[in-house]
Amino acid sequence: MRDIRSAVGELYSSGETFALATVIDTYRSSPREAGAAMAVGATGEVIGSVSGGCVEGAVYELAQQVIATGTPARESYGVSDDDAFSVGLTCGGTLHVLVEPVNRTLYPQLGAVIGAIDEHQPVAVATIVSGPGRLGQRRVIWPDHSEGTLGKERLDAAVDDDARGMLAQGSTGILRYGAGGQRRGDELEVFVQSFAPAPRMLVFGAIDFAAAVADIGAHLGYRVTVCDARPVFATAKRFPKADEVVVQWPHVFLAEIEDQIDERTAICVLTHDPKFDVPLLKVALRTRAGYIGAMGSRRTHDDRMARLREEGVGEEELARLHSPIGLDLGARTPEETAVSIAAELIQARWGGSGRPLSSTTGRIHIEPMASPAPSVPTEVTAGTHTR
Repeated sequence: MRDIRSAVGELYSSGETFALATVIDTYRSSPREAGAAMAVGATGEVIGSVSGGCVEGAVYELAQQVIATGTPARESYGVSDDDAFSVGLTCGGTLHVLVEPVNRTLYPQLGAVIGAIDEHQPVAVATIVSGPGRLGQRRVIWPDHSEGTLGKERLDAAVDDDARGMLAQGSTGILRYGAGGQRRGDELEVFVQSFAPAPRMLVFGAIDFAAAVADIGAHLGYRVTVCDARPVFATAKRFPKADEVVVQWPHVFLAEIEDQIDERTAICVLTHDPKFDVPLLKVALRTRAGYIGAMGSRRTHDDRMARLREEGVGEEELARLHSPIGLDLGARTPEETAVSIAAELIQARWGGSGRPLSSTTGRIHIEPMASPAPSVPTEVTAGTHTR
């Protein structure tokens, strides 16, 4: 829902009852992952997507029924041997979708959930999707408090603990319990959707390439910061898609926010000037950032590596550096270079080969190479990792 929250918020504020369809589980190849959402207004307006087009028509019809009856519904969509292309997924996968009626009375916490996402505050929504509980019953969980109930105090307590572990990892998926919240049971399924703060992209160097990278970073869902020591170049007007523009020496700024950097953070160093990028990379390579890239020619790269070694940066740290930054696409313009950098970011996250799909075999969508598992008990199964 993160990507359609603004439009969903408008529907919610209007006071009308609308339907919210959410992918709660997938099997094999599927176009969208768990958490993808589509809203259908009372007048038939459609916002978002649950499958990229494969089953939207069927979900739309179900959403209209849900609005009319006020009763949530769960449906599965997949390939049928007899009629594979009528409603199912031609890619061969299966989607499980929950469609809920939503208004201020049925979902009183939705405004607070959207507000938390907007303010980069973590929040999780736990919803019963099958079993002895009431379908659609939900509990909203923040790090320090919860609202709503899943029906039983013991179940609420168990889900609170497990959902907070998933929220800390940015993990979304289905948890299974006994009817009373026992962890050794599987008759009751609870879908937990984590809305962890958006990952950060730190772009250093207020140049044309940085503007293009900031734009594509925002498009990919990053919270983008652009930093440069030169106030004449580091302006909000030049970087309209950035969440913030900071005028400060890059290495000083990065050191100040080092404790805010995690494995989802991407650091893009586009200064290709030793007086900026060497002290900056020295700080960057000691952070937990999942991606650190630096722009420059082969000659610049070799000189940069030599300077970093002189500064005492070890080989293990240097091995983390993506330099020259981006995949080999033959990019020339700032916009093409931004695509090249974005492609490498996606590859680093999901572990793709970077080769043309036409030259590969096997599944197209794969699990991330190094996504930490949610800190939940082994009796509880968690699903897809999402941002």
